[in-house]
Amino acid sequence: MTKGNILVTGGAGYIGSHACKALRDAGYTPVTFDNISTGWEEAVKFGPLARGDLLDRARLDEVFAEYRPLAVMHFAALSLVGEAMSNPGLYWRNNVAGSLNLIEAAVDAGCLDFVFSSTCATYGDQDNVVLDESSAQMPLNSYGKSKRAIEDMLADFGASYGLRHVIFRYFNVAGADPEGEVGEYHRPETHLIPLMLDAIDGKRAALTVFGTDYDTPDGTCIRDYVHVCDLVDAHVLGLKWLEEGKESRVFNLGTGSGFSVFEVIAHSKAVTNREVPHEIGARRGGDATKLVSGSTRAVQELGWTPKRSNLEAMIRDAWRWHQSGHYEK
Repeated sequence: MTKGNILVTGGAGYIGSHACKALRDAGYTPVTFDNISTGWEEAVKFGPLARGDLLDRARLDEVFAEYRPLAVMHFAALSLVGEAMSNPGLYWRNNVAGSLNLIEAAVDAGCLDFVFSSTCATYGDQDNVVLDESSAQMPLNSYGKSKRAIEDMLADFGASYGLRHVIFRYFNVAGADPEGEVGEYHRPETHLIPLMLDAIDGKRAALTVFGTDYDTPDGTCIRDYVHVCDLVDAHVLGLKWLEEGKESRVFNLGTGSGFSVFEVIAHSKAVTNREVPHEIGARRGGDATKLVSGSTRAVQELGWTPKRSNLEAMIRDAWRWHQSGHYEK
């Protein structure tokens, strides 16, 4: 018997589909709410799909009435930084107005536990420090600003209506379900590890390394990576945190150290036994030298243990999925 329904917005996407599997394994029924604009219907394997758009308040009300979820787990968002820079209105409308509809629908339905997938982009370009939850939020584009606005919205609705929330901020997500049921499949693809695996597979001519003159041991940028399964485990722990009646809380998720681009390439060669075709390009504007996030609070308070967030496991699981896994519209 299920513990109850959890509404998962963006459950057809990369992180959301893994969250649905983790929720199913924890005894819940994940109800995916997704417009399938960037997600994949084939990824909805662990509970029902309620197709709809966050900008459609009437549809949201129908879904809350039909499924009566115990809580909301909110992943749905546009998240391409370049697009956010060129088309900010799209991000404010989709991410912020859509989230306002979702939050109001949840409150009106009496669903007052809310787990929100935010981003360390709310901190902006604080280079070469380990970010924690007390770091100043200074987002640089409409993606980061939209996520910060939703965090503020949750605080306001908490104060006025008792909506309790757990917010997770993190940088780069990598890897795939070790059992190969779901994985990372974006069109277009913008993330380092799948782009690198595409180059290994001959699906692109070469991986471009943007700059090798940064102040790091090997000259390439350092970024923090968290395995997608570790990440969604934290979200399930966040749900349990709220079920236990604890107060609203923000948690960063990261390794606190990070890996350089050349480290990722070297580990990929070791895991796949294949060379990574790559070329050196110019620095990209706005790229920081080192962006990493600590997770001390999540480890100490949530009891989170990131078991798979090492390069070998992340690349191995991603490579397994990459060789056989894909979705089609």
